[in-house]
Amino acid sequence: MPIEQRVMNAPRKPIGARPGAAPVAGAAETEEPKARKSKKRLVVIAAVLVAAGAAAYFFVLAPKSGETAEPAPEPGAVLVVEAMSINLAEGHYLRLGLGLQLTTDALEVDSAKARDEAIALFSGRTIAEISDPATREALKTELAAALTELYDGEVMGVYLTDYVTQ
Repeated sequence: MPIEQRVMNAPRKPIGARPGAAPVAGAAETEEPKARKSKKRLVVIAAVLVAAGAAAYFFVLAPKSGETAEPAPEPGAVLVVEAMSINLAEGHYLRLGLGLQLTTDALEVDSAKARDEAIALFSGRTIAEISDPATREALKTELAAALTELYDGEVMGVYLTDYVTQ
């Protein structure tokens, strides 16, 4: 009967392996190449995603070289609109004076349109509504937007120069 001798830490054949089969390498040796392959794959995928994101930005989201944003209008003169009396609800009055901030491109601006728009916006409101600072600012913003549209962008701001209620 033959005696089998084994050397410690020597490569072993798996149980049930055929005679003459190559010994199985240690578990640490098989894990290392797999880890290297997965790291390489992860780095390659990340590089491809970064390149795709950069390409998408430059071709889709970046502004074209021929396109430039329209410059903001520069403030020009201030047109003072004569103070007017506006009828409010319940027999009260509002004396309202305006200053229109024009752009430098603005030609001759007729103040009649501004007076008409202000009368339409403020008339018929209650004195409590007109006296409230938050409502006053909201009305001023609404008037500025309406005048900007009415004057085709030639008016870029509105100043309340006279604001007296009675």
